[in-house]
This record gives sequence, C-alpha cells and structure tokens, in this order.
Amino acid sequence: MTARIGVVTFPGTLDDRDALRAARVAGAEPVALWHRDKDLKQVDAVVLAGGFSYGDYLRAGAIARFSPVMERVIEEAKGGMPVLGICNGFQILTETHLLPGAMLRNNHLHFVCKDQALRVESAGTAWTADFAAGQEIRVPLKNIDGRYTADEHTLDELEAEGRVAFRYLGGNPNGSLRDIAGISNAAGNVVGLMPHPEHAVEPLIGTGGTDGLGFFTSILKKLVSAS
Repeated sequence: MTARIGVVTFPGTLDDRDALRAARVAGAEPVALWHRDKDLKQVDAVVLAGGFSYGDYLRAGAIARFSPVMERVIEEAKGGMPVLGICNGFQILTETHLLPGAMLRNNHLHFVCKDQALRVESAGTAWTADFAAGQEIRVPLKNIDGRYTADEHTLDELEAEGRVAFRYLGGNPNGSLRDIAGISNAAGNVVGLMPHPEHAVEPLIGTGGTDGLGFFTSILKKLVSAS
C-alpha cells in the first residue's frame, strides 16, 4: 500500500508543487486538492502548503479558512486525519482553531528569507516521528507574518503538554514568543510550522540538505503501519 498525501492549492498558494514533490520523494502518492473541492479524494493525510492564500487579504489565512475544502479538512482533522500546515498553512490552521494562537507581522516588519536552524522539541507527532527530540535541523524560512503569539496560559499549556514541536535556533527571526517555530494539537495529528521542510528534501535544491524529508517519511511510515 502507498499512502495518499493530498496538498491543497488556494488562490495565491506558492509551494503546492514543492509539497507534492516532497511527498513523492518520500515514497507517497501525491494528490492535488483544489480549494473548491468538497471531496478529499480518499487521501490519508493533508498538507496545507505555503504562499499567500487570497493575497493575505484581511489577514493571512483568514479567507482560506472558509474555502469549501477546509470544511472537510477540519472535519477529518478532528477525526484524526494527519494535517500539516506549512507557513501560510500554519496561519490557516490557527484561523480554523485546529491549532491555538495567532500569527502576527514579523517584529522587524520585514520579509525574511533564509536557511533557518531549528531544534526538534517533540518527536511524538504524526509528522515528526522520524526525528529525535533535541535534534537540530536546517530548513528554509520565508515569511512576513511569521510571529507566533498566544496568551501566557496557552503558551504554558503547550509547553507542559509537549506540544511545542520546533523552536528557532541561532536567533529568533520574527519575534515569535518563546522562539516557537511550530506546534501540534493535543492528539499530535495536526502540526503547523513557519519554516518550509518541503524545500529541503533533495541535495540539489533548497538548503542543499534533506533535513525536511523527515516530515514526509514520518507520516508515510505512520500511515503504512496503520494500514
């Protein structure tokens, strides 16, 4: 059995083809999903890719949250389907309240584009099982609305429950509270992060490394073992 990983394209999505390719490189069957789709085409997991859905009007992810495809994504995620939100996808996940908190404009008010060092804080999610807690990885980062924020109670809860998935190393690039680069829901099937693992799956492109491939091999192994 080959797991089917769906990647959603909204108007303004930029990195859908990269995510589809990453799924293919990992050994999964990539499935393109359109924002107007009400059928998820029997996929086993969903990736919300990076970009500027609907031009980031109102605020990043606010309009995409109401796309027809998101009705099914929200429903399936609550039922346990693995969902990964990358950059704009992370913003959409906070707008849907599948993940807590919100994303604000970078504290320096500039777009940032760089290779970013991260520390894996949790290897207990569906998307991080191929990593080790404490492992350091490097993947591209590119955003202007990447500053993660939440109230102190929520932040303490995320820390206490081991739901901070990734933390920035070597300097905080956007002012995210507690250097948080990515988080998960309580069940561990929904993960969001601002950096772009799909751009670090082959030596020829991106960072020149394959540190991002672990996201896609993690979910593939989970899905295949559960079949």
